[in-house]
Amino acid sequence: MTRNELDDLIRQGEHSRLEFKRQLSSAARIARTLAAFANSGGGTLLIGVADDGRIIGVSSEFREITTLEEATDRLIEPALTVSYKTLAPDGRIVLIVTVLESNEKPHYVIQDKTKRTIYVRAKDKSVPTSKLIQVSGPADAELLQSPTVRTLHQYLRKNDHITADRFAKLVNISAYRAGKLLRQLADRGVVLLVDKSRPVRYVLKLGE
Repeated sequence: MTRNELDDLIRQGEHSRLEFKRQLSSAARIARTLAAFANSGGGTLLIGVADDGRIIGVSSEFREITTLEEATDRLIEPALTVSYKTLAPDGRIVLIVTVLESNEKPHYVIQDKTKRTIYVRAKDKSVPTSKLIQVSGPADAELLQSPTVRTLHQYLRKNDHITADRFAKLVNISAYRAGKLLRQLADRGVVLLVDKSRPVRYVLKLGE
């Protein structure tokens, strides 16, 4: 990758397949991002770049790589293979980490001896989900073209997430029906269920 290619990448801003980090704070935290990329459509992690796109550089390339390898080898199951290279614009080292969509997904992030969580990408965030939907064919076309689902889709393009209560008010149906429809859409891989909070939230499926 050249300096111009790096600048072009940074200008995109963070999104479902691109994330910036000044430095890696811990293997546990970066494991979520790496696993989410692998479980979704793949992605690129730029270490040494601030959230606003400024190139900061890392103080120790060795320390960052050591943290990465701890995450990929010890904290993600099955272990994850990533590739990385460095670029030093103006003498500041940027570590460019590439994660391909995995053929072994789902990859779990190991949080303790008994707890493993699947992470996926939703917009520019890595979010936990209860299961990884493997969609074997297109979701029901009639359902996807319904006014209710189109309204949901438009809402999630502008907002990070939706709850059953908010969806019910948005389309003027009961909370029970809204929750049932959201679960149905999650089962079909149209939206993703984020199950680490109450009330349960749903986010737009990657690439939508």
